[in-house]
Amino acid sequence: MGSSIVVNNYGSFDVTFKSGKGSTLTDVNGKKYIDFLAGIAVNALGHNYKPLVKAISKQAAKQIHVCNYFLSDTGDSYAKELLNATGFDGVYFGNSGAEANEAAIKLARKYGQLNGGAGRKTIVTLENSFHGRTLATIKATGQEKFHPECFAPYPQGFKTIAANDWSAINSAFDSTTAAFMVECVQGEGGVNLLDPKWVQAASDAARRAGAIVIADEVQTGMGRTGSLLASEQLQFNPEVVTLAKGIAGGVPMGAMLFRGKANGVFQAGDHQSTFGGNPLACAAAKVVLKTLRSPDFLAKVTQKGDFMRSTIKGWSIPFVQDVRGLGLMTGVQVDKDPVAIEKACLNAGLLFSTAGSNVLRLVPPLNISKKEMVKGLEILKKVLETC
Repeated sequence: MGSSIVVNNYGSFDVTFKSGKGSTLTDVNGKKYIDFLAGIAVNALGHNYKPLVKAISKQAAKQIHVCNYFLSDTGDSYAKELLNATGFDGVYFGNSGAEANEAAIKLARKYGQLNGGAGRKTIVTLENSFHGRTLATIKATGQEKFHPECFAPYPQGFKTIAANDWSAINSAFDSTTAAFMVECVQGEGGVNLLDPKWVQAASDAARRAGAIVIADEVQTGMGRTGSLLASEQLQFNPEVVTLAKGIAGGVPMGAMLFRGKANGVFQAGDHQSTFGGNPLACAAAKVVLKTLRSPDFLAKVTQKGDFMRSTIKGWSIPFVQDVRGLGLMTGVQVDKDPVAIEKACLNAGLLFSTAGSNVLRLVPPLNISKKEMVKGLEILKKVLETC
């Protein structure tokens, strides 16, 4: 079933999917799986969501791509809706989270040069963070396992501090700091939560040093944590926010939002993307945004996440050390091999991924039904009880 011609960079499992509906996927053999992975938090509205399918089909018949020397009506309309919903001044569109973070790093470096001279270049990030797979974003990532020697030399100008470490704030930022870049929840690092008071204090310290603050919301943004942006819950008011994953419901898209001091930094020619903000992606993104802003949708995301975590905690599985998260972003820390559990659940008909060194990461579609959620949790419980 597997393919030897597609490079297996992900260590992919030997399962090939052919279709999906709601939060259920079907493989080529007809076996069904409850989807607690959602394409790694990408399929925000699940599979075969009718309004999304209709919008993509309609836009494809009208116009798929326009050179960025010009505007598209769909792209212009979406940009205005997104900025109105988030309260930012402007947006840059790319195709992925790594691209959005690259754009943010470049913007921060230019801002630093304009507001402190050539020496203001350093981007401060957090231990256990993850910001992408390009050379710059992988260096920004605060995990040494992502910095193998084979890809060296890496770009310089990144500094890492420990999250929630109050003493680190005192020496983290100085006249060389261009930006403080932080994930609102550390997804790849293990679904690690940040202390809102600490993030606020660190952000204030960065600004006093002359830097801007970047929220990497590639995974946490667009409703994943129960608010449109997770930074709204942490209340540290970043000048820049990066988005991707669920922003267009599965169509490749990334975005960098900016406001305040970060507004007006980029000028023509500073940063570009051939496919960024194409009408097809923007048509899909319009549906996602409209759905997220519908009455009670985000409140239900919070309720579903609370239900998921309270249910898992209620099982009292001895080797489950912690259950944490925000909205429909849950980490289950285990004192057993998480990959073995992942494989056992896959065989039993449940999809999720691992994160960090010992965490099961559960990020189902935001509109998952109660029936599908309960069925998926039943599979997880059965597997955990037999491990």
